[in-house]
Amino acid sequence: MPGDALAPFVVSVGRTLPSHYADQESLIAAFRKHWGAQHYNIDRLEELHRAVQVSGRYLALPISDYEALDTFAKRNEAWRRTAIELGESAIRTALARAELTARDVDHLLMVTVTGISTPSVDAAIVNRLGMRPDVKRTPIFGLGCVAGAAGLARASDYLRAFEREVTVLLSVELCSLTLQREDLSIANIIASGLFGDGAAALVLAGGARRSNRANGPRVLATHSVFYPNTERVMGWDVVEGGFKVVLSAKVPEVVRQHIREDVDSFLLSQGLKRADISHWIAHTGGPKVLEAFQSALELPPGALDRSWRSLSETGNLSSASVLFVLGELLDAQVAHPGEYGLLLAMGPGFCSELVLLRW
Repeated sequence: MPGDALAPFVVSVGRTLPSHYADQESLIAAFRKHWGAQHYNIDRLEELHRAVQVSGRYLALPISDYEALDTFAKRNEAWRRTAIELGESAIRTALARAELTARDVDHLLMVTVTGISTPSVDAAIVNRLGMRPDVKRTPIFGLGCVAGAAGLARASDYLRAFEREVTVLLSVELCSLTLQREDLSIANIIASGLFGDGAAALVLAGGARRSNRANGPRVLATHSVFYPNTERVMGWDVVEGGFKVVLSAKVPEVVRQHIREDVDSFLLSQGLKRADISHWIAHTGGPKVLEAFQSALELPPGALDRSWRSLSETGNLSSASVLFVLGELLDAQVAHPGEYGLLLAMGPGFCSELVLLRW
C-alpha cells in the first residue's frame, strides 16, 4: 500500500489482571445472597448471569472487601489505588517486551471509564516508573468500551506527526468497583455478570524509529464513526452512589445496522475488502455483540475465536478488552508478513472505531 513505509507500528502489548479471581458460580452465589431478599425473581437473575457466557472474572479486591465500599468515595479511592498498581504493572510488562525503558517513552496516553482522579492516575504512574519530566500525558475519560481502539487510533495519529517517538497507550478498567448494589434494573444485573477488571498497555512507535522488536503490525489507517442521537444506548448516569450503568438492549441491533457498511466503506477507501482481512480483533462486548459482528460481517468460522475466549475467561474488560485480544494475537505469532488485520470496537456515543493493521 502506498505511503505505509513510515506508518506507526505496534511494538508490544502488556496485560495485567488482578490477583483476585472468582468463578461465575461463586459470583452468582454472592449476588443471590445480596439480592435474594429484594429481587422478585432471583432465578431470572441467575439466568441473565449465565447467558453472558463468562466463566469467571478477576476482581480488583477480594469479594469480602466489597461490602465495606458503601459510598462512591470509598469505591473511587479503591479504584485509584488499584488502577495505579495494575497500570504500572501493565506498562512495565509492555516495555520489557519492547526492550525499552520508561525513559524511552515520549507520550503516555491513558483511557478509562471506571474511576476519576485529578491529577489523573497516569501522573502517579509516571513517578513510579521514573519517566522523563518532559513526557507528554493525555488522559481520556468517557469513551468506555470503544476507548482501546480509539486510544490506539489517536496514538497513531500523534506518531504520524512525531515519527521518531514512542507512545504508550494504557487502559485500566475496574468495572467491579462501579457496581450499584441497590440497582435491580436488567441493565445493572447484566452488567454485574458481564464486566470484569484488568489493565493493558500497548507500546506504539513512530515509523521512522528503529526497534529491536519491530515484528508487530503497522497502523495503516483509522476510521471513526459517530451515530447521531444515540447517547442513551450505552454509558453512565452519575448518581449519588457513583456510576449507574446505561446499557440498552438495542446495542446488538445498532451493531447489525451499522458495522457492515462502516467496515466496507473504510476498507474500500484503502483499496481493500473484507476477504483481504486475515485477522479480526473485536472488542468482547458480550455474546449478542460478538454474534452481531459475526453475522453482519459474514465472517468465516473461527474468525472471532480469540474474542470469544477472552470473554469467557475474563469477561468484558471495557476499553482493555480489545487490547487483550490484540495481545493474544501477537503472542500466538500466527500473523505473517503482508497480512492485514482489522481491530474494531464500539462504545458510548454511540460510535465505532476501526483500525487497519498490516504485518
